Amino acid sequence: MVQSVATTVPGYLAELPKERREVVSAVRKVIRRHLPRGYREEMGWGMITYTIPLEQYPETYNGQPLCYAALAAQKSHFALYLTCVYGDLGQEKKLRDGFRKAGKKLDMGKSCVRFRRLEDLPLDVIGQVVAATPPKAFIARHEAARR
Repeated sequence: MVQSVATTVPGYLAELPKERREVVSAVRKVIRRHLPRGYREEMGWGMITYTIPLEQYPETYNGQPLCYAALAAQKSHFALYLTCVYGDLGQEKKLRDGFRKAGKKLDMGKSCVRFRRLEDLPLDVIGQVVAATPPKAFIARHEAARR
């Protein structure tokens, strides 16, 4: 899929073929179940994003809500952006160790976990990583990195 122009999460999901919608919906369910209070699910950058709303934290470098995580169906894979892991060596280690212990291969850039099938993700590990950083801690880490 090329970058979506959907303005709502249901609209985004409706654009996807059934098989891809099922994968995105399953990962989304895990994220939503574990997402700390204070983040908001919305569309941003053509994908489902989990952000700190501007009314809660307006001092972002680009005028956009601070992105904690994002989920997208790309052309040849799925992408789970875990900015909550980027810059947090402890969380990155948990993620890497969790994949290794589950016998899964981690295909990751700075914050992007790429996968082709739902079975490629240890969903319990994804849930733990998503649950690990409340908004205040994420904002503090963001501000420290911007100094």
